[in-house]
Amino acid sequence: MSHQLWGGRFETPTAVEMRRFNDSFQFDYRLAEVDIAGSIVWAGALERAHLISEAEHHALVQGLTMIQREVAEGSFASQHSDEDIHTAVERRLHELVGPVALKLHTGRSRNDQVATDCRLYCIEAARTLDKAVLRLQGALLAQAEKHVATLMPGYTHLQRAQPITFGHWCLAYVEMFERDRGRLEDATKRMRTLPLGSGALAGNSMGIEREVLTESLDEFDAVATNSLDAVSDRDFVAELLFCCALIGVHLSRIAEDLIIYNSAEFGFVILSDEYSTGSSLMPQKKNPDSMELLRGKSGRLLGNLVTLLTVLKGLPLAYNKDMQEDKEPLFDSLETLHLGLRVAAAAIATLRANPERMAAALDDAMLATDLADELVRRRVPFREAHGKVGRLVRRAEELGVTLRDLPLSEYQAVHPDLDETIYTVFDFLRSVTHKDSTGGTAPQRVAEQVARWRKIVDEG
Repeated sequence: MSHQLWGGRFETPTAVEMRRFNDSFQFDYRLAEVDIAGSIVWAGALERAHLISEAEHHALVQGLTMIQREVAEGSFASQHSDEDIHTAVERRLHELVGPVALKLHTGRSRNDQVATDCRLYCIEAARTLDKAVLRLQGALLAQAEKHVATLMPGYTHLQRAQPITFGHWCLAYVEMFERDRGRLEDATKRMRTLPLGSGALAGNSMGIEREVLTESLDEFDAVATNSLDAVSDRDFVAELLFCCALIGVHLSRIAEDLIIYNSAEFGFVILSDEYSTGSSLMPQKKNPDSMELLRGKSGRLLGNLVTLLTVLKGLPLAYNKDMQEDKEPLFDSLETLHLGLRVAAAAIATLRANPERMAAALDDAMLATDLADELVRRRVPFREAHGKVGRLVRRAEELGVTLRDLPLSEYQAVHPDLDETIYTVFDFLRSVTHKDSTGGTAPQRVAEQVARWRKIVDEG
């Protein structure tokens, strides 16, 4: 017999090319585990509604559990006739338990079935991503712990700006990725609304107790209150894809920093061999391909988000086949990002910082703001102090010397009250130590933040 879930009113079979265009098993097989879990719960709902007997319920659950085991062991086999994972599971269930399998879909549509499966899958995927982001934070934190007081240039516009510590740089990304974890958590809250029992679009007329379903599927804490919206909502997929895209953007930013810092011109860090590659022509090359791929694949994550939003933007209520196009962008983003996060965490955990090169890149011009601040402490209004230091910077450039080597007479030319004590400003450690406001780069503040983050990361 045919195990197609529809077709009674059709006289001719689906064209070969239309079947290839329509079938989704080649990608939605990933939903097998959650599809079976939802079907087990649905079988229980059918028994409670007296739509199947206790014996039939037992047979269905036994068969579904066998399929569950086949999926876990990798022995579940598809057939050419399987339109999607839902067809495949029902077909295999019929093979195992016979005609009672035909009762499983009572009162259920693929519309509410798919929506439920997708939510279950996305909830688990968000949990997996959260753990991967946490591991990346742990790698960054471990570097920060080693480099609380390691001095390096901080940049704006990719120009040397003010001295910071490498630990402070690491913690900036820890903060960034913590926001990503918060977004994943927030998006997950909206995934926990159960669409099962909404039918194709109008609701269920078979006496199914939908609220009880949430007790069996404990990932859900409420039922969808509008059946039209329940089967057509893919906001939760879009939100998860947005989370993936923004995490990808953050990975791209840290990758760009590390590509620059790893270059011979900078030499601030050295990526391990395990996360670098060579050249097919130039024997000396060691390329930061792990970082370049992180940077490049962010475009893929952004594209998947735009793909889904474009699919959704003009859809009328309720379900439309266009929605099948949510799966491939979703699966691609989740798999791409999860692997990328693992690579990023490992590459950062194994890189070596080069404090000597970082220190060598510091120059006195980066202390110009400290010089202006010192004038402010001597009662010079900041705008005047800014202008005076600007003239000192220009004068040092004209003389071909650093600010540290600029004669005292030049300082007194812009501010007569200055004396030899002005040169105490030219101490990079002093500069960062003075940045001791909350969130500042002062080593003592960085150490405090490291301790705070260590507790958060260890608690997970």
